[in-house]
Amino acid sequence: MSTRYIALNLQYSNADSILIYVPPMTAPLYVLSDATGNSAEQMVRAALFQFRGTLPSIRVWPRVRSTEDIDTIVESAAQSGAMIIHTLVTPEHADALNLKARLAKVECVDLIGPLLSKLSIFMQQTPRGRPGRHPKLNAAYFRRMEAVEFTVNADDGRGLDRLNEADIVLVGTSRTSKTPVAAYLAGHGYKVANVPLIKNVEPPKLLGDLARGTVFALTVDPDKLAEIRSARLTQLGVDMPGEYADFDHVVEELRWADDLFRKHGWPVINVSRLAVEETAARILQIHQRYHGPQHDADD
Repeated sequence: MSTRYIALNLQYSNADSILIYVPPMTAPLYVLSDATGNSAEQMVRAALFQFRGTLPSIRVWPRVRSTEDIDTIVESAAQSGAMIIHTLVTPEHADALNLKARLAKVECVDLIGPLLSKLSIFMQQTPRGRPGRHPKLNAAYFRRMEAVEFTVNADDGRGLDRLNEADIVLVGTSRTSKTPVAAYLAGHGYKVANVPLIKNVEPPKLLGDLARGTVFALTVDPDKLAEIRSARLTQLGVDMPGEYADFDHVVEELRWADDLFRKHGWPVINVSRLAVEETAARILQIHQRYHGPQHDADD
């Protein structure tokens, strides 16, 4: 995946195209595609032509085909205040982008999805499974939408009164990849809640009532977690990190969490060297031992 910046090439009916410099706004537009991005870029440029004054710069992200790409883009958009405009067609990637953008409070617009949904109904056909398609409007599609909605509302300790509705519950200390893993699983139709653990604070009692193979504990090596937290504080402009990123405190916090995991018998997954997809795969492997295969993205 690479990126490029573009200028506005204005085309008039009675003149040659004119390439002009437009002073950019502070916040750019991010145009994402799992192909070249050319069509999406042209649509955005056409829309911008309807506005006057200072216009935003456009950053095109072509060939977005992994959750790592999406994580990078959403994080960058959150930092720069960008608006995301996309034509992603792979269901799990589109769902993951929409979910992560909502969690990061980044405005996200799907250019092609709503149009293809209407065309699919009007023409009574299912779009082809190629770049440019919209997810099939079947039971799996609507289940994913429901799962994404649930997961957004159950992120970071919210919606604790609905934990018993979750297919999977993730627990762990701060910065242990709970949200990105939840987003990935939601894209595959699983309703996921994630509950942050705070040292010496008992977790919600309802966790102990959930069926085996529902609650999963995520952990990270102490040095890795301290590094991640330090980087996060730097992004937030915090000069005095205090205990949050202190290595000794992190070690104590993880030991407390490990004791809690053993007490409840929750499966523990160390995500230090795992991609989001690998973590999710391990969770589903254990989950299916107890609950069987529940969801298939294509149904």
